[in-house]
Amino acid sequence: MKNLLFAFVTLVLLALGIAYSGVFSVAADNPHAVAIENFLEMARERSIERSARAIDVPALGSVDQLMGGGVDYEEMCSSCHLAPGRNETDLSSGLYPSPPNLSKPRIADADPEDQAKRDFWVIKHGIMASGMPAWGAGHNDDRIWAMVSFLQKLPQLDANAYAILTIRQEN
Repeated sequence: MKNLLFAFVTLVLLALGIAYSGVFSVAADNPHAVAIENFLEMARERSIERSARAIDVPALGSVDQLMGGGVDYEEMCSSCHLAPGRNETDLSSGLYPSPPNLSKPRIADADPEDQAKRDFWVIKHGIMASGMPAWGAGHNDDRIWAMVSFLQKLPQLDANAYAILTIRQEN
């Protein structure tokens, strides 16, 4: 037990020394080592999965949700997550990790309800050190669900349908 504690303390001190020395690059144009990237991706995915599990998904797909979610997506998300016909933007190409292109189909065998829970959680809470903000700080759950509803439809849209669903209606 004493040896295990010694090894743990040694690893912590080594990690602190590396971090303090500044030799560990935090540059967004310098990718992580494969082992670190795999670890961070696993931690992100497991955290989202666990946190989103208890979310109840409301009815999605109404015209109001699609229109409201479309406007918010265009204004808040499309510069990173793109839109039909856009391959990249200055912002999306400069982020690391690269944000997913949400205008493209995602995992084919993913359960739509599980995906909706995950999307809701990510939009509401964001993801640390990734550039993904926590939109829940200024948006209520109905507005976030509207974005989730739009995300479900987005991969099926062409540029014209996208333009129609993302026009802000003046009252």
